[in-house]
Amino acid sequence: MFSKQTYIQRREELKKKFNSGILLFLGNDETGMNYADNTYHYRQDSTFLYYFGINAPGFYAIIDLDSGDEIIFGDDFTIDSIVWMGDMPSVASLAEKVGISKTETSDALKKRLAKADNVMFLPPYRPEHQIKLFDFLGIHPSEQAQKASIPFIMAVAEQRNVKTHEEIDEIEKAVNTTVLMHRTAMRYAKPGMTEAQVAAKVAQIALESGGQLSFPIIATINGQTLHNHFHGNTIREGQLFLLDAGAETPMGYAGDMSSTFPVSKQFTPEQRDIYEVCLKAHNAAIDMLKPGLHFRDAHLLAARIIFDGLKSFGFTKGNTDDAVANGAHALFFPCGLGHLMGLDVHDMENLGEQWVGYGGEPKSTQFGLKSLRLGRELKPGYVLTVEPGIYFIPQLIDLWQKNGTNKEFLNFDKINTYRDFSGLRNEEDILITQDGHRILGEPLAKSVADVEAERKYAFE
Repeated sequence: MFSKQTYIQRREELKKKFNSGILLFLGNDETGMNYADNTYHYRQDSTFLYYFGINAPGFYAIIDLDSGDEIIFGDDFTIDSIVWMGDMPSVASLAEKVGISKTETSDALKKRLAKADNVMFLPPYRPEHQIKLFDFLGIHPSEQAQKASIPFIMAVAEQRNVKTHEEIDEIEKAVNTTVLMHRTAMRYAKPGMTEAQVAAKVAQIALESGGQLSFPIIATINGQTLHNHFHGNTIREGQLFLLDAGAETPMGYAGDMSSTFPVSKQFTPEQRDIYEVCLKAHNAAIDMLKPGLHFRDAHLLAARIIFDGLKSFGFTKGNTDDAVANGAHALFFPCGLGHLMGLDVHDMENLGEQWVGYGGEPKSTQFGLKSLRLGRELKPGYVLTVEPGIYFIPQLIDLWQKNGTNKEFLNFDKINTYRDFSGLRNEEDILITQDGHRILGEPLAKSVADVEAERKYAFE
């Protein structure tokens, strides 16, 4: 936990956004993998963690804006639970650590909400939340997303988007562990290993730090599949290996980085060419980050650099600005440049990208640009990723070629010679400062020379 005063100040800041009503916070419960007592790794709801600090199942909270009451609801452990789970601080003692003096049992929450006229809640993302909202408020799960409070969503999003110094310190801890995870993979992976062996080594670093993974590891020779969690391939000379992995601190803050390196000691000439185009886009996008910049402009700059770079090798053609406006670059870069990050690796994605990443403004519907998770003006205190990629996706190539999509900007004869190239990206975590930006964490090898220097360790 942070200090008691941190949580008090967070709640006070939130309350300033409202005049009346009840703000309802649902903590997460344990979830069984295949039966009730065999559970997944427990993770508290991030908004509950942000305002109430208790990282344990079975808790709820309300802020009653009319009475001024702040109440945590939960049940003390019985001896039956203690036998299996060990001792647990009382609900009252946990509440006192975050500056709350009033607690009630779980059963009391439903009775209190039944008397309320205006209960505001956030969009549910777990079935358990949907069931409880149905039980507490009588709102059918099919209606809950639409009836979630937009003012509540916006207030939480705007507050959590701007990270405090103590949050930044915690995120940097996660990022430094994440750097070590990637450096370890670069120095460990050898031809003949499986992807699973590399993923296991990476996961070990996160667990040794005392935390967890911030998301399931992507460790693959098939980098053209953006979220590839299959680890069953054997890695071989001449292939590229893409690792997307991050650590989560015990307090729940995330790191998120991607690296791409050759399975061999060195990149092939073809791999080097494509890698350096992507790295140029990556570095240029980072260089322009500062308060007041619209992040979509950084995304579009990266898209233009990728299109131009591929043009120099014969993959693309035509006017770059026209091509990017038409979305032609999305054949190779079909995702967004980055996303906000904090207590969630995609920060507050459960609240909705339109509210968190766009401030309520509508998102584009264009292929590629519609996948940009962050499309708003940057402010000091934002923490975000920058992760352009270049991907050769055979199924997408076939579809666009068949339909003639952007044929005036694409050389499909050349593109088809790279159908088996796979994909690559680099990703770093960036803090927006008062006058610019700062890359968080220790440096991770990303130039061709530095990556190849790291790879030498694997072959010693």
